[in-house]
This record gives sequence, structure tokens and C-alpha cells, in this order.
Amino acid sequence: MRICFFRAALLAALLTHSLSYSFSVQAQAPKTYSSSEILLGLKKLNVLGSVMYIAAHPDDENTRLIAYMANGRLLETGYLSCTRGDGGQNLIGPELREQLGVIRTQELLAARRIDGGRQFFTRANDFGFSKTPEETFTIWDKEQVLSDMVWVIRQRRPDVLITRFPPDSRAGHGHHTASAILAAEAFEAAGDPKRFPEQLKYVQPWSPKRLFWNTGSFFVKPGENMDGYLKVDAGAFNPLLGQSYGEIAARSRSQHKSQGFGSAAQRGEALEYLQYVKGDKAKSDPFEGIDLSWNRVPGGAAVGKLIDEVIRKYDPSNPSASVAGLLKVREELQRLRINKQDGFWLEEKIQATSRLILACSGVYAEAVTKEPTFSSGTEAQIDYEVVNRSGLPIRLNKVIVQKPYFPGDPVTITADGPESNSDQAVELSYNKRATGKVTVAGRNNFLISQPYWLRENGSVGMYRLSTGAEVGAAENSAVASATFFLSTNGTNVELLTVPVQYKSTDPVEGEKYRPLVVVPPVAVNIGGRAYVFADNQPKTIPVTLRAGKAGVKGSVALTLPQGWKSEPASFPFDLASKDAEQTVQFRVQPGVGAAEGRAELRAVATVDGQPYSRGYQAIEYNHIPTQVLFPEAVAPLVKLDLKRKGQEIGYLMGAGDEVPDALRQIGYTVTLLKPEDLTDQNLRRFDAVVLGVRAYNTVDRLKTLQPTLLRYVENGGNLVVQYVVNRGTVLPQIGPYPLTLSSDRVTVENAPVTFLNRQQPLLNSPNKITARDFEGWVQEQGLYYPSAWDPKYQTVLSSADPGEKAKESAILVADYGKGHYIYTGLSLFRELPAGVPGAYRLLTNMVSLGK
Repeated sequence: MRICFFRAALLAALLTHSLSYSFSVQAQAPKTYSSSEILLGLKKLNVLGSVMYIAAHPDDENTRLIAYMANGRLLETGYLSCTRGDGGQNLIGPELREQLGVIRTQELLAARRIDGGRQFFTRANDFGFSKTPEETFTIWDKEQVLSDMVWVIRQRRPDVLITRFPPDSRAGHGHHTASAILAAEAFEAAGDPKRFPEQLKYVQPWSPKRLFWNTGSFFVKPGENMDGYLKVDAGAFNPLLGQSYGEIAARSRSQHKSQGFGSAAQRGEALEYLQYVKGDKAKSDPFEGIDLSWNRVPGGAAVGKLIDEVIRKYDPSNPSASVAGLLKVREELQRLRINKQDGFWLEEKIQATSRLILACSGVYAEAVTKEPTFSSGTEAQIDYEVVNRSGLPIRLNKVIVQKPYFPGDPVTITADGPESNSDQAVELSYNKRATGKVTVAGRNNFLISQPYWLRENGSVGMYRLSTGAEVGAAENSAVASATFFLSTNGTNVELLTVPVQYKSTDPVEGEKYRPLVVVPPVAVNIGGRAYVFADNQPKTIPVTLRAGKAGVKGSVALTLPQGWKSEPASFPFDLASKDAEQTVQFRVQPGVGAAEGRAELRAVATVDGQPYSRGYQAIEYNHIPTQVLFPEAVAPLVKLDLKRKGQEIGYLMGAGDEVPDALRQIGYTVTLLKPEDLTDQNLRRFDAVVLGVRAYNTVDRLKTLQPTLLRYVENGGNLVVQYVVNRGTVLPQIGPYPLTLSSDRVTVENAPVTFLNRQQPLLNSPNKITARDFEGWVQEQGLYYPSAWDPKYQTVLSSADPGEKAKESAILVADYGKGHYIYTGLSLFRELPAGVPGAYRLLTNMVSLGK
């Protein structure tokens, strides 16, 4: 955020103090505004108030209240999420941890584009479910998270803070409770100049007026008296948007697709309840006693009158007629700014006014490339176009391309390309296009395109940032931005800044945009997640090299732990064209000195003496912009003593996981099944059938195919069912005998395990399971354990989080006919890709049962 202010100041100094406003969103088609949206924006110019909603994760926010505050009360409305949701599950694909955090970040941004809020984050990492705030604060750096929260509050200066959760056990999750505790502390600390004084070089202390807790039906007991709460009807209809806030909220919340939060629209009265927590009490309205008019800025009353006049004269059939009035508004705002009056609101409203001037003028501008990536240190050609879609006389004077700040790089502005000469101004007549080209030199640092919070290795609980400048920001700045210098009536200069993007046309979906990405000269991808050696036989490990530019030559080698060897020691590669790929095969084998357990290998490519050891991973879903990550080219190596029985495994995917690859790693033949493959005849050939995570939540046809699966078991088959969420199952009973799913879990990944029946075959055949098999687990031990079950199910093991009663349903196994049914909530879907040896041994015993 500080860098943004620095760059804006630098640009203003270089460009005769003209104002620039970024008028588009990364990886979105350039935004255009309807007449009604412009009118809503004009009305918002006359409201000087801010509110910030605070919670722990993506999807915790109340999208209805945010939509109401932003579009009904016309307030600057923000959502501060402590984390990016890395520790959740993924309903739409196999991405977990950091990759899931990137998806959920973009889902939040998609939600804010709908409900009108702004998105902010702290550096806290969602390390998985936590049952108490005490546990959370042993993993989060509480003081640093508080500092981040204070920074955002001081920067955005909200009049009112609202938390989603109470600061006690009712919140149901340690992160939830922690977010409320931190919000209450930040409420006090933000206004105290003695707290985090290093921030005061950039922002001033700020004390919000009051803090509320936004309670809901899940916190209120039936029949509870709500007279002590403030009531806000957030269900009104907004005629300028053609929707109620409940309808907007449903569209916004439905962006959280990875978490399965598609929501139905609510219409009519919708009361939100706010409980007073801190600050000045209010009797009837959360903004009671807060001046939301221009009177809060000394000398601002004149601005309010000018805005009233623009609104009164606004013609929805000719928005450009309002430009002259808006120019007067901005001139008065700039005069007040020169006099150093209330800088925050003046800057906010100057930017908003400039945005409305451009919206009313009908100018469309974009800057795009013909390729989605360019290599570190090379040049990219940018094509731009500008269209004047109003009757105003508009002139394009100049186009420049600006590169973002990155730690270690100077802040620079590139010169115009030869086809974009500032002396060759273009008059933009009505509905005519002006086009041109600009060339920009890329910097020698491809990590500028890595999500900023993933550029450095953090801890389990916290991201580590290379500079504090990014604190609070939702995503990276664009790799490059194009600024268009426009004038109207010969004197008034406008700057319109848009991100440079890649644009393509899909034959099905049509025009698509995605962020421009800087890539390394060569990316190194290791196939698979973990390589498991159950004996001393060699395995083939493929390494795929991807060219970021044409003519990349070098060699690639593996870095192995002691006692391991690979053949050959290195491979040469020669990639003639950009995006060309070459896959080389290393034969890796544990030697006599290779230790049992988990280790790590790394692939390193060398080009012109420079090592490269990061891959290229594109995350592509239709509801969010394409995201590119550069993960380290590492993979777990697992050497273990493993015996197995059976060979043929049928696997029905649920929400998406990488368990099939893990089964292949230990020698099984895995067939991925579709619902139509679940027939009596087809299932007979499998030694075991495994259902992927959340299959009974996501595969609708299981409600009719369940009898087929149970006949398979009855006739001697072995069915292994991985965890199922206790809400939204496609049928009421997922097993041959009754069991009640719950949200019970064991969150301490290395919680001690007690074996309940040492003679149980799952603990003895073909591998002897011991306490060592539960060492080295990651994030959590298990989740969604049944809370009740028929006596025909046998329990296998028990464990507990500290201070809690032991849970005995991590594995339930039942004999049914000639076969076996197993339900397990153990987090195998996390442990297997991480290369946890015990997880492989447990899974092998499950699929081998009865053989």
C-alpha cells in the first residue's frame, strides 16, 4: 500500500501533477458502467463514511450486510479476512494448501466485484481447523496479525467495525474466536500512537467510533429476546441495480465455489442484528452520531452543493453532460487538498470523481498482449485501443507503460514505443477507435508474478513478506499498466490507467482476459506429488522442462538425499521455441545407505550458469481469473517397508484428490470410475473400490447407485469410503448399517493414538501398524468422524485433541455379507501427497482387507 502511494506521487511529479486512476480490475474485461451505476456513484460521492467487516476466512463474511452497506448506505465498505483459507477442503479440484489459498483469494475478489466491497488480508496462514484461540495464537504470531489489522484500520479509517464472530467458544473455530479477539484489541490499538509507531511514517492513528458483533441465527437460541441488539433491515430492493441486497448477496456468496457455498437469493425484509461491543453506544443506528456528510471536512459544504447540482441535472440518456459539473467538483476537491484539509476523504473522493468523469465520458481503453507470458528479461509488445463513446471532444495525447515496484527494483516508467509518440496526438471522434503499440522491457525477476505472499517461505502460521509494503493487499499489482493521457475541451487532462492483460477468444466462451505473467527462462516441473519406494527397485521420475522463451539450452539434474542415486546424473535439453516442453526420465533408486522414511528430491535446471528450480502451474477455473504459480521443483521421496495384497482398484472421484496416484505409487492398478461404471458386472473385477473425499456430497447418482455398491460388498467386495461432510449428503445413510456423520475431528496432527483392538486385521495385515505410523502427519489427523454408529461397525483406533474426550470413529469397519465396508475420516487426502509413510501403510491395509 505504501508503495502505491509512493508510485502515485512519483508519477504525479513526472506528469505535471495530473491524477491517474486505475479504472479496471486485473484479469477482467475493462469495466463499463451503466447510467444507473453512474447515478449510484454520484450519490456515493456525497457520503463520507466507512465500515469494515472482520472475520477469519474467505466465506466467513456476511455478503448481504456488505452489499447493503456498500450499495444501500453508500459507505466505503471493506472485508478484512485474517487468512486466505489455505487450510480448507476443495470441492472443485485437487488443489490444497497454498494453491487453495490462491483460489479462495480470487473467489473473495470475485465476490467483492459483485457486492461492492473492498478486500483486505493479514499475514495469518490458515493452518487448518483449530478448536481454541489459545491454540491459534501459539501458531499465529498474534502481535504481527494485530499489527496488520491496525495497519488496515489506520489506512482505511472505518467509522464502524463489525465482527462476524463472538470472542468466545460460540464461534466454533479457534480462528473465528481469534478474529473477534483481535478486532477488539485493534479497535483500541489503532488510535494509540504508542502501538506500532513505525506505521506512523505512512498513516495516522485512527479511532473507530464503535465496534459491533453481527450475530445470526446460529448464535441465537430459539426464543431469545433480541431487544438489546440494533436491527438493520438489509433486505431492501435497490432500483438502480435492479436487485435486492439479498439477491446481490447470493450472487456474491456463490463465488465461494471451492467451499460449496452456492446460495439461493433471499427477497423481502432481512433483519441483521448488531450487538454493541466497544466504543460509543448507539440507540437506533450503527452510524448514529457520525457525520456522513461533507460537513466532516472543513470547507466541504461547498463540495456537497456542487455534487447535489450534478445529481439534480444528471441525464441518464446522456451521462457525458455531467462531465463539466464533475470537473468543477474535482477542482474544488483539489483546492481543499492544497489547503491540507482531511487528506483521507479528499483523496478518496478525488479518485471517485475521476472515475465518474471517465465513466460519464464513455471512454473505453484496454492494453493487451498476444501471449499470456513473457520471459524474465525479455520484451513484450502491447497493443492498445481507445474508443470515445460519447459526444465529448476527447483527445488522446500520449500512452506510456509503467512497471510495478518490486523489492530490489527501481521504480521506473518506460519511454513511449516508436508507434506511440506523444507528439502525434489523436482526436477521438464519436465511436471511433485509436490503436497503437508500445514495447515494454521485462525485469530480470520472474517472481514478480508469484503471489506476493508466496515469494518467501513462511512458517506454519504466518506468511513472510519481502517488504511490509504489501500488507493488507489482496493480490499482486499488474505486471505492467498502460496509462492513457486524455484531454477534453483542450485543457482538462485525465489519466486512465488499465492493467496490461492477455486477451484471447475462446470458441465456446468468447472473449477472455487473464493476467500477463513474467516467467523464468525455463520452468522445472516434477511429475507426481510423492514417490514411494516399497522395495529397492528403481522408479522412473519424469521432469518436464518448459521454455519461457525461444532457444533455451542447458542441463537438468536431481539433488538427492544421502544414499540415493539417479541415472543418468544429468540430462541436456534444448528447447527451440517458447512454451516448448521436453520431458526427461531419471531412474532413481535407494541405495544401501538410504534411510527409511520421508526425504526430499529437487530438480535443478542450469541455463548459462544460472540455476532454476521452480515449476509452472496454472490454476484455471471459469469463475476466477487464471492464476499462475511457480512452486519449488521438489517432491517427497518415501522409503518404507510395505507389503500389499490384491491388485485392481476401482476409484470413484468425489470433490477431487490425489489418492489414486498414491495407490499407483505403491504398485496398484487404479481405474478411475464414472457413475455409469458402477454396475454389478463391472465391479466384480476389483479387489477394492475406493470412494474419493466427499463423494456422497458431490456425486448425485450415488443416491440411486448405493444398492449396487452394497451388493458389491455383500458378494465379497471391499469398499473404502473416505470422509463425507455431515451436511448435504445425497442420501441419508451412506453405509450398510446406520451411522451418524458429524463435524467431529482431531486437529492435532500428531495426537497420540490408542489401538482399540490389537487383533483387528486392519492393524495387522499385510502391514503391522504401530504408533510410528502416526508420526509426521500434516495439518490434521482426521475430520468428519461419525458421532454414533450401529454396533455392527467395529472401531479400530482412538485419539483426542488436548483436553477432549477420545474419539473412536476415525476408522469404522463392518462385515457385510461376504465383504467389508470401511469408513475413514483420517485425512489421507492430505497425508499421501505429503509423503507420510504411515498413511501409505494404513491405506494399503484398508484396500487389502479380506485378501
